[in-house]
Amino acid sequence: MARAHRVAARIDCGLVSVNTFRPILPALPYGGFKMSGIGRENGLEVLDDYTETKAVYVDLSTEEPADPFRD
Repeated sequence: MARAHRVAARIDCGLVSVNTFRPILPALPYGGFKMSGIGRENGLEVLDDYTETKAVYVDLSTEEPADPFRD
């Protein structure tokens, strides 16, 4: 197992199978690497193709906010 993990870490690819052939599972990201594919299918990684990150800050304090433009 240690050797399998060492070899898998050094291979530039999207999927490494050890003692099996191409396991396709809904929770397992699947896709190519470099020029052999775009993005990932399955798994949580696929959500990156359909989402944009946005930060929203909401101040729930009851104090009056400081005015940064006040003299």
